[in-house]
Amino acid sequence: MVHEDAVLYVLILSGDLCYLVVCCVTTVKYLEKRASMSSLAQGLSLHACCCDETTVSGDSADTQELSKQQPLLGLKLASHAVLEKVQQRGRSKCAKCGGSRMFFCYTCCLLVDINLQEIPDVKLPVKIDIIKHPNETDGKSTAVHAKILAPGDVTIYTYPCIPEFDKDKVVLVFPGPGAVTVQDMMQCLHERTRNPSGEPWLKRRKIENAPAATHTAEDHESGTADKRKSSESSAHPLQRVVFIDSTWNQTNKISTDERLQDLLQVELKTRKTCFWRSQKGKPDTYLATIEAIYYFLKDFHEQCLAQEYNGEYDNLLFFYSYLHTVVNKSMDRKKEAVKRREKQ
Repeated sequence: MVHEDAVLYVLILSGDLCYLVVCCVTTVKYLEKRASMSSLAQGLSLHACCCDETTVSGDSADTQELSKQQPLLGLKLASHAVLEKVQQRGRSKCAKCGGSRMFFCYTCCLLVDINLQEIPDVKLPVKIDIIKHPNETDGKSTAVHAKILAPGDVTIYTYPCIPEFDKDKVVLVFPGPGAVTVQDMMQCLHERTRNPSGEPWLKRRKIENAPAATHTAEDHESGTADKRKSSESSAHPLQRVVFIDSTWNQTNKISTDERLQDLLQVELKTRKTCFWRSQKGKPDTYLATIEAIYYFLKDFHEQCLAQEYNGEYDNLLFFYSYLHTVVNKSMDRKKEAVKRREKQ
């Protein structure tokens, strides 16, 4: 997610998924009045292959068009059949707080009308800490998705509660002037431990990479050292990754907290959101919290661990992808209804 003033890239989530669940259910209620439950269930069903890698059949033109409409195609997801059944049954009460919920309780971070064995359990390579703004509405945050799907690796704190962090082993995913890419992150962490002077690593790297008129034995040693650094990065020092969960206008309060100032900031520059609630006046690089976590981990897997990505973290988008499909199908039906009325 990205923030507005402090430019929170992957940490901020304005109007997240849980809220979307409410919208989604409201839309379904509306549609139920106009069509039978069976036709609705059929209309909301995902591709039959969603239990494995989602695929699209048909000619290339249709496939390309469908891919534009459904950017989450291709993910290796667990079957959404359980969510479809819950959707048909409707809302249920949370066993802990008694609130009326669909799929999960965003207040208690508990599943509702779903057994734990029916959803994926995602294992992450690093621990994730989410700092949630106290005024962020629980039902508008996708942070809960991460907590439910990766309970052993995700912790949510409500600001001003922030745990103590080891600045040499923790990064903050948040855009800013001093933020680095995921690709540069590991070497930067190594350099922080070796550089007592505190001189910014990126500045030193630019100086070191400047063209030289002559090459000496010292240059050769430097090149060897660079190779060692690259090799050492495979034994990564990263232990935790911090994300901020807040509305765009509230993020500055958390991002400027002195307890986070010593953390290396990491920025996701190339990822684009497919969130169905557009942010007026905000670029499409402003990600939902769950999108930010997913894309960071995917980049970390490929660029830092240097491993081929085979969908290890795709199920972090288990709820998100389902809601994305439901909401977009509902919107398409509304558009069709408008067109029919205009023709009459």
